[in-house]
Amino acid sequence: MSVSLDFNPVPMPDSSAEARVRAAMTENPRGVSFGRLAGIGAWLAGRQGEAPPRPVQSPKIVVFAGDHGIASRGVSAYTPEASVLQADEIDAGAAPVNTLARIADAPVELVRVSLAEAGSLIREASGAIDVEDAMSDDEFVRAAELGRTIADTAIDSGCDLAVIGDIGVGNTTVAAAVIGTLTFTEPVVAVGRGSGINDETWKIKVTAVRDAMFRARDVHDDVAEILRRISSPDFVAEVAFIAQCAARRTPVLIDGAFPAAAAYTAERLAPGVKEWLLAGQLSPEPCHTVCLKALDLTPVAALDMTTGQGAGGAAVLPLVTAAAELVADEMRSQNSAEQ
Repeated sequence: MSVSLDFNPVPMPDSSAEARVRAAMTENPRGVSFGRLAGIGAWLAGRQGEAPPRPVQSPKIVVFAGDHGIASRGVSAYTPEASVLQADEIDAGAAPVNTLARIADAPVELVRVSLAEAGSLIREASGAIDVEDAMSDDEFVRAAELGRTIADTAIDSGCDLAVIGDIGVGNTTVAAAVIGTLTFTEPVVAVGRGSGINDETWKIKVTAVRDAMFRARDVHDDVAEILRRISSPDFVAEVAFIAQCAARRTPVLIDGAFPAAAAYTAERLAPGVKEWLLAGQLSPEPCHTVCLKALDLTPVAALDMTTGQGAGGAAVLPLVTAAAELVADEMRSQNSAEQ
């Protein structure tokens, strides 16, 4: 008996509010001059259900951390121990995402889902997905519930824009395996350089992804079972987090290949999720591009960042918050001129 993963229905954004802002931004040359910032402001208005949009008051960056058994194959430029070190760096406030979060005035929450350390919330690292399942049925269920709970807690505390990030050596290997399976993309197309690997390591990574995809060949129509076999607990938690945010009308800014793969998976499981997603930046990872195309998302910026941690999302967060206020000020100025 395979696992299941069900989410609450996802509501549609307020298309009327979004349309009003878009129309207002085309009424004079100054509104038109805002370019994509006008579109982002209109997008936020639709998710808030208000025109003009409100300022983003309480953004929050949530980073899901997990280790992967597949990292032992040598698929990354980092050793497997680097995941815990990066997580500790975030807790100490000394990681790249912390610097960018301070600039954006957003708190960072680190969720130690499945790191290779005692005290991880679900398990100590996931299984090596080329030869074994990533997690048990029970671990799958608990990872999904964890993601939902983290989303609910953030939203209940006032979060009005979530930025999702990831930490884990081997993350892009997992993302490529999942997306390759879900979209029938060949490993050589889905696999990129991740942490900056050389040709030999890339070949090892392709082989690992190929073998993982082979293990899921008989469950192509069962998304949840694919995740249990060849993703990871932190990936499942991200999927549930994104889907729950969308169900509760809270927009999510995604960054990087791993969160993008989780977002695509959430859309497969809960249609309508993509309407609540904003892509922060585009990395060089091929499966990242595959996901954004499938979700019909255009990133705010093409930063080529592979930092992870939600750093790319944090980097563009000030632009997103500025777009809301810029558009709102312009609409108020137009209304004053008409009176």
